[in-house]
Amino acid sequence: MPDKKKDPYQGIYLSSTDAGLPDSFNNDFAKYTNFKEMAGGGSGVLLSCHDQNLGRIVAIKKLLPDRKADAVQRRRLLREARVTAQLAHPNTVPVYEIGTDDEGCIYFAMKKVEGENLFNILCRIAQGDQKTREYYSLDQLLEVLVHASNALAFAHTSGVIHRDVKPENILVGFFGEVYLMDWGVAKVWGMPNEVGVDDMIKSDLDDRLTNSGRRPGTPLYMSPEQVRDLPVDERTDIFSMGVVLYELLALQEPFKGVTIKETFDNILHYTPPPPSEVSQHLAVPKRLDAVCARAMQKKPADRYQSMLEMISDIRRFRDAAMQADQG
Repeated sequence: MPDKKKDPYQGIYLSSTDAGLPDSFNNDFAKYTNFKEMAGGGSGVLLSCHDQNLGRIVAIKKLLPDRKADAVQRRRLLREARVTAQLAHPNTVPVYEIGTDDEGCIYFAMKKVEGENLFNILCRIAQGDQKTREYYSLDQLLEVLVHASNALAFAHTSGVIHRDVKPENILVGFFGEVYLMDWGVAKVWGMPNEVGVDDMIKSDLDDRLTNSGRRPGTPLYMSPEQVRDLPVDERTDIFSMGVVLYELLALQEPFKGVTIKETFDNILHYTPPPPSEVSQHLAVPKRLDAVCARAMQKKPADRYQSMLEMISDIRRFRDAAMQADQG
């Protein structure tokens, strides 16, 4: 298991639980102090900070000052906060509040999880990091994927389609927690089919799949219907989770091309070899080849028709593998 980095606010102490409210008590943005940047993007930033009222560290996601009037980005951030808060599932991050900061920028506060995303874990496995390989066995990785898939299954029954499932959006905590993140481009009940909606996802990407050394992961996990700008349902998330499973097993993306156009062409027309024929770090069982193949079918009608079906197949494989080990 990766070493846990010590946070100066980590731990619960009497001084933080039994202190009275300060004379200058307030419940607006001023209650947050000690800001530290965790991650930044084109339109927003993720910060950790200290909530003085409750004596805990939280994470805050907010728009940058020069984007605070951007209607699309405001809508995306508000949607992410409200969808995440309303789903309230063990595999979605608890949201505490939403508001505006001292500069008038929208933000929302949520639980700060000590951990890392699945993509970083897979990178270390691919680089041969022995400690990571030992801790994240095939069974452990499948458990991570099942937890994230449970969040999707719950979202689907609640009328929410994620539309941006990828390893970067699966957060793994140091104590086994798994969270499916970033619901900013989710589709919810009552939302019309937005032709070109996935341009919101693609818009920040260069025409090549290498952009200043950063991996623009999103196009690699899109379903054929997303590429074609067709209406989507829960089966588009199932396709994307199938791609994540493939990468987990083979340590490579099944549809990656030199350019985004070539990648989209592959998603529409190319059938990748089974993970068992590609993987060099583990022996992939044929039953998992079959799960990948069914989840990544080009036609939605040929895929798993619910996330729970895919989860059941993975669980049956894990149960059979456990019984084989015990026998």
